Amino acid sequence: MIPDLSADRIDRLRDAFQAARYDADGVLDLLGPEAHAALGRGEPVPAHRATADAGALGTLVRLFLLGEPQPRGAVEAALAPLPLDEARAAGIVVADGDALRPGLDVRPHGAGDDSWWVVSDLDSDLRGGRPVAPDHVLGVGHASLSLVRATSRRPVGSLLDLGTGCGVQALHGSTHARRITATDVSERALALAGATFRLNRVEAELAAGEWFEPVRGRRFDQVVCNPPFVVGPPRTDFTYRDSGLAGDDASALVVRQLPSFLEPGGTGQLLASWVHRRGEDWRERVAGWLPPGGVDAWFVQRDIADPVLYVGTWLRDAGYDPRSPEGVRKANEWLDWFAANGVEGVGFGFVTLRRTDAAQGDVVCEDLRHAYDDPLGPESDEWLRRVDWLRAHGSDEGLLAARLTTAEHAVLEQVSEPGDEGWRPIVHRLHRTDGPGWQHEVDELGARLLAGCRGALPLGDLLELLALGGGLDPAELTRSALPVFRELIRHGMVLPAEWREQR
Repeated sequence: MIPDLSADRIDRLRDAFQAARYDADGVLDLLGPEAHAALGRGEPVPAHRATADAGALGTLVRLFLLGEPQPRGAVEAALAPLPLDEARAAGIVVADGDALRPGLDVRPHGAGDDSWWVVSDLDSDLRGGRPVAPDHVLGVGHASLSLVRATSRRPVGSLLDLGTGCGVQALHGSTHARRITATDVSERALALAGATFRLNRVEAELAAGEWFEPVRGRRFDQVVCNPPFVVGPPRTDFTYRDSGLAGDDASALVVRQLPSFLEPGGTGQLLASWVHRRGEDWRERVAGWLPPGGVDAWFVQRDIADPVLYVGTWLRDAGYDPRSPEGVRKANEWLDWFAANGVEGVGFGFVTLRRTDAAQGDVVCEDLRHAYDDPLGPESDEWLRRVDWLRAHGSDEGLLAARLTTAEHAVLEQVSEPGDEGWRPIVHRLHRTDGPGWQHEVDELGARLLAGCRGALPLGDLLELLALGGGLDPAELTRSALPVFRELIRHGMVLPAEWREQR
């Protein structure tokens, strides 16, 4: 059933939230950092204690964030000026004996200086552990937040949120895009996303349909997508995660079609999954999804899940007890499919795409499974900038003529072992201390060469001086150094000197 979340009802709900200070800052102020952090870990008792006798805000926190039934009178006072019968008609709250409990998940979502409300369906925990409905609309979860952090925030004219769900990607897109279009195959998702946008005074065009059909023939400056990327047999138990396509075909479909919906120079960023099969390189697999022609693509693998762990995780996500008869049946079907298709693992990560007028795009697939703190969105912008520079200067002649500088956030780590004449260095490892924290091992000559990259001399001159000082063949040193420097530039560890001069 589609909830009747009319504009008038949402406007009155907004008034109630503002009056009670039911927003990101207000909730944090009420709970305090310790109880707020505990709530984020799924520990409700500190938040329950902090909301005792806290008036309308305490009622709203207990109702929507803790999922606890609240007295009718307290809910009526907290939701005013939205009448209680209107809130019930909209499905925002439902009766629970003489009390009321939440019918929808409506919670503050803060990011930086921005504070929004997100409307979604109640997850399994707030449904008493019962499995969610097939048309369940997921709220703000770890996957959606990871995409938020991995998305570029450069100003754009138009943004498409493909498969918007509760609308969280579009909310964040509103900070840098002038026009927003949000699509979904689920009418329920569009209704809840529309309520999210109305609640936050965000203007967005809503369109219903599968995949790119609602925007066929249009182009956008940016596309973001958190698709139903779960890998497994071709079924649709839950629209938020299952595509009806087999294996990783959903991720392949988005990667293949997305570039044709971009303006020249436009970018797309999405979450994706891919199978790891015996005897197959995952890099070749995902690169093969790309359309021919001018597309720059950066595939970043953040994790590889064992099939057994993968199945158990997604069963619990939907509220199934893996020990129940239904859980056992679904697990066996899933694992049988993995075994029949030679799946040894499931990779997960981010994809950045850019439509380019170059005859051949730059395609890089790499692992980034170590921990890092900085968001990947700004790094994706810089990655594309470095791709452009390498495209213009990446020939042997262009690179040798370039003045380069070691990045400010690059440090050199040396590992030594004891020897007859003291400590003997055996490893030279260059680290980036910002962004995704890349690491590259270099030899002693490479370390000396990087020490000379201060922007004063072209790389070719530095190589000649190093060869002369060490009695080396300049041509051989150049042949071995250039591929290393291309990789260091690609990872932002060595940069064009003029970039520093332009700041």
